[in-house]
Amino acid sequence: MEAESEPYVRLATMRQLHQAVADLNTARSLADTLQSVADGVVAGLGYELGCVNLVRPDGDLVIAAFAGNAAAEALITGRVGSRASWERRLSMGEAWDDLRFIPHTEGWVLLDDDVPQWHTEGPEPRFEDEWHPLDRLYAPMYASGSGRDLLGVISVDRPRNGRRPGAWGREALQMYASQAAIAISNARLRANMQRALVRLEREQQALRASEESFRQAFEYAPSGMAIAEMGGDQHGRLLRTNDALCRLLGRPASVLRRYSFADLVHPEDIGTLLRTSAEGGRAELRLGRRDGTYLWVSLRNSVVADATDGPRFLLTHVEDIEERKRHELNLAHRASHDALTGLPNSAELKARLSARICERPHAPAATAIEALDAAYGDVESSLAHGYQADGYEGEAVPGGPFDHHVHTEAPDPEHDDGTKGLAVLFCDLDGFKSINDRFGHHTGDAVLIEVARRLSTCVRDGDTVARLGGDEFVVLADGLGAADAADLAVRLRNAIIPPIRVDGRAVRVGASFGIGWAECGMTVEEVLRSADQRMYVEKRSRSKVHRRAG
Repeated sequence: MEAESEPYVRLATMRQLHQAVADLNTARSLADTLQSVADGVVAGLGYELGCVNLVRPDGDLVIAAFAGNAAAEALITGRVGSRASWERRLSMGEAWDDLRFIPHTEGWVLLDDDVPQWHTEGPEPRFEDEWHPLDRLYAPMYASGSGRDLLGVISVDRPRNGRRPGAWGREALQMYASQAAIAISNARLRANMQRALVRLEREQQALRASEESFRQAFEYAPSGMAIAEMGGDQHGRLLRTNDALCRLLGRPASVLRRYSFADLVHPEDIGTLLRTSAEGGRAELRLGRRDGTYLWVSLRNSVVADATDGPRFLLTHVEDIEERKRHELNLAHRASHDALTGLPNSAELKARLSARICERPHAPAATAIEALDAAYGDVESSLAHGYQADGYEGEAVPGGPFDHHVHTEAPDPEHDDGTKGLAVLFCDLDGFKSINDRFGHHTGDAVLIEVARRLSTCVRDGDTVARLGGDEFVVLADGLGAADAADLAVRLRNAIIPPIRVDGRAVRVGASFGIGWAECGMTVEEVLRSADQRMYVEKRSRSKVHRRAG
């Protein structure tokens, strides 16, 4: 009868096993899956106790689930056994395929190791295959793949029929351990995915909040903001602008998206813009408005980079500095220009003159050679000392190999050889003091203003008309020969002579001009003194002629 009933028992066990495996795949979390594994040992495989030992990241095994005895579950769940102790257990006893059975005759040596354990009490076995309370049966669970990494161990105790499992029972336990490993791996994967999804959602929420914060800061910033493309064919093209920038430049956002800052910048500032765009940082330059005017702004660029793709675009802050620049320019103009006439003052005149001449000894090449010959005897000896025929190394003699200055030369006033130079016309008004004395400083100031205007209208763009002070003016005119400078002096004098009307009264002044020439090797003071002396000579000469005529 017992033999005849075995197929029915096996069939019932198979049904219970299938149900236990099905329950493994319905658990919603890793913890539920582990408990389902332990419960399936008791409900589906017919053991009184089932325990799931799970491998932790550090390699040790923790009791993650227990079934069959509430007291034992409360006592040992969560306790940890070392990996070394478990390796010892899995290498002992009898190997039933992947299962490991340690009979009580060997297992007594494990009573004092650090693996948490619980076993049932009972009498000594009465026959050979009867289960002993100290018998141990383990079913290792391996992760899927060729590596056979240990995922955990199912330990069972006391089969309900009181006997050690036969071939069918062993096969069922081994198959169950394999299915349990798959279920645990899947549960871990789901848990990791859920954690990743939660983390991703949090990151997306933070990103959305950050984007919204950036959008509001960008759109409602009181100063101009722009995002420009970086790299590629469209480098510098404006992708996005805020309302403040649109108002600043007088252009709508839809129009600005057709431009880059290079299209809007003042031609003189394009180099500054390109350096700033390439390096990030800050620059002050002028941007064109819709009405054709230019506005001084401060640009601050930040390169917004992607961790993998490199630089992506430029975030540019545009601040209106027109008022400050105007104030700075006004201060600079006031420091370098005469307050009454608006002409460059003495300091500015000297600065412009100094920029054209070098205040170094200026000797022709022949003179330099003669000096060297006198010092060293002959040219060969001078060359042996490191000097050259057209100058000498380390000094400032014009024409030498280290002299890159284009020297200003003075034409010969007696023989016009075609040389063009920088003419310095010193002008002193005749009869101005009597106007001041008779009509007061108000009239005198009006005369100076009108003289300054007339002088300025008679010169070319690029020439300089400056007021030294009082009734003295100086004109710098480059590229003139001796005859050209004389003609210019005549034109300037003729422009000053016509009457000047002030408060309904006509007054007249004359002018005396002295023509000097700026030449490298002279100081600025020497150049001005030379022109002043020539003006004085001319004034005396004209005074003698006037007395004879009288």
